[in-house]
Amino acid sequence: MKDFSELIKTRRSMRQFTDELLSGDDVKLLLRAALMAPSSKGLHSYEFIVVEDKEMLAALSQCKQMGSDFLAGAPLAVVVLADPAVSDVWIEDASVAATHILLQAEDLGLGACWIQVRNRHTADGRPAEEIVKSLLGIPEERGVVCIVAVGHKGMERKPQNEERLKWEHIHLGKFTI
Repeated sequence: MKDFSELIKTRRSMRQFTDELLSGDDVKLLLRAALMAPSSKGLHSYEFIVVEDKEMLAALSQCKQMGSDFLAGAPLAVVVLADPAVSDVWIEDASVAATHILLQAEDLGLGACWIQVRNRHTADGRPAEEIVKSLLGIPEERGVVCIVAVGHKGMERKPQNEERLKWEHIHLGKFTI
């Protein structure tokens, strides 16, 4: 495992992947990380659908107008959803779990990228969430937050440039302008 400070510096969104499949052990570690994510009141409102079928990945890659087409080239996707009836902060719970997947992927030397689904649409205005639910048989009462594409890195990305950090966004004690 990388030092956490190094991990968050090197974790970058990866939109190109090799054709190499993920090992079963790697997939299990990704899902374990997701399931270990904290949740409000320990209710764990989140759920996950693992997709490895190339045809389904291609179909999911068309769920919104922009920013999802690269999913067709990923060997794995984890659809992150949650049940609003279980927790009023289901979006936050699912978001934390998705972040755990992203960080675990980087720790394993894999690439990953968050694909926003909630509040996104196709070019003709159809909700992306509706398309994902239809393709995967997700019950109407569940909410889809995102899809995390995961695979072996197909490109190099430089670590975060610490000189570009916006320290002016940090406020001490109270908000200041």
